[in-house]
Amino acid sequence: MKRRLEIARGLVHCPKILFLDEPTLGLDPQTRNFLWDYVRRINKKEKMTVFFTTHYMSEAEQIAGRIAIIDHGEIVTTGSPKELKKQTKSKTLEEAFLRLTGKTIREESAGVIDHLRQGRRMWGGRR
Repeated sequence: MKRRLEIARGLVHCPKILFLDEPTLGLDPQTRNFLWDYVRRINKKEKMTVFFTTHYMSEAEQIAGRIAIIDHGEIVTTGSPKELKKQTKSKTLEEAFLRLTGKTIREESAGVIDHLRQGRRMWGGRR
């Protein structure tokens, strides 16, 4: 419900550009399909530009006209799903993504901000 409300709040003012960060994370299939159908409709009707991030490559392949593949905070390549699959000789966008970024699981490392937050929690700085 929170996710639905966040998306609805973002659309209330009919913005020219809509930014969605992992908009379907935790949504059931019915709500996810409704969301993307609605976003497609307003994209066409209102000529609204939509930027979204997702880890679901099949979703990106179905929805996005242009895609930027990001690895370690850097844009590796951009193009349409069809162009990216052709460029990497892949059948799916997920396969193309893996060819561009590698197949090994990444180690996560904490940055300075993470260490400061941990110290603050440990020493009772949070109220």
